Amino acid sequence: MERRGPADLLLFFIMLVLLAVGLIMVLSSSSYDAMLTYDDSLYYFKRQLIFMFGGFFVMFLMMNISPAFVKSLVAPVMLVCIVMLFLVPFIGIEVNGARRWLGVGSIRFAPAEVAKPVVIVFFAMWLTSLGKKNLQTLKGFVYTLMVLAIIPVLVVIEDLGTAIAIAGALVCMMIAAEVPWKYLLGTLGIGFAGVVAMIAVKPYRIKRILVWLDPFSDPLGNGYQAVQSLYALGSGGLFGVGLGASRQKLMHLPERHTDFIFSIIGEELGFIGAAFVILLFALFIWRGFYIATHLDDKFKSLTAFGLTAVIGIQAMINIGVAVGFLPVTGITLPFISYGGTSLVFMLATVGFLLNMSRYMKQ
Repeated sequence: MERRGPADLLLFFIMLVLLAVGLIMVLSSSSYDAMLTYDDSLYYFKRQLIFMFGGFFVMFLMMNISPAFVKSLVAPVMLVCIVMLFLVPFIGIEVNGARRWLGVGSIRFAPAEVAKPVVIVFFAMWLTSLGKKNLQTLKGFVYTLMVLAIIPVLVVIEDLGTAIAIAGALVCMMIAAEVPWKYLLGTLGIGFAGVVAMIAVKPYRIKRILVWLDPFSDPLGNGYQAVQSLYALGSGGLFGVGLGASRQKLMHLPERHTDFIFSIIGEELGFIGAAFVILLFALFIWRGFYIATHLDDKFKSLTAFGLTAVIGIQAMINIGVAVGFLPVTGITLPFISYGGTSLVFMLATVGFLLNMSRYMKQ
């Protein structure tokens, strides 16, 4: 039986700081909207607290569960995720023009968020079972590519940003598993072609690309979100307008407490506050990769790489969208944005990453 040590406290502390920033900013960015809609300025804040406590419960469960037990369950859970993702386009709940949720009424969850940690654990198990020798053959690579594509192909139908985050994390795992670079470049080429194809078949995605190149060409239409986000960041300056003093949250910037919460951070806390958040994510990624490189077991190491990468890539996509570096994709900022399924499963992801840290070489 492997010897387990304490969980990595530095990673846990970084996550706690991100959660604290998230709570403060959810309260600040949503209070005006919540008062108008629900006559309760704390509506979103209180719900985020409930999601957080639920997430902590799941996180501590994942911290102490046996990795062998998780491996025994991951295949059937993967099948359940595939079925749920397949059902979303047909019976999914539509919110603000996006169909990404399953559920009844106000009780709903996003299958893509559930699938993220599941597919990473499954892919780590696949790469480990295949072995380094088989991974370096064309046959092994083709099989691996087929396994890699299952979830992103299903997710991309409703959420391109999340699909890119998942696929990016799986590619990082292939790099860690020492898949030859000629195959990795082929994977990236196929992935790029797939993204272009998915953009081409959805007219609104083409519009997003064109508006991304020049958001001020349609500032009151398709470029509205990007323009308002830039106004928020630009008005923040170096030190910001002050916590709670955002003008863009007064119904100007859409999705201000979810997808574009980083813009409100930049407006209220300025460049200093935004840079601090970016630094926190950089430290989180560094620590996660540190854990991954200090694990002897291949499955645990690849799992830690994948779990860290998916959080890091999602954060980079969200921030890239907020600053205008990437087209609008509709993806949340980990630990900080308001959202139930996203927060709970993000904390579950960190819980299993902390579980892996208990097996690090001392």
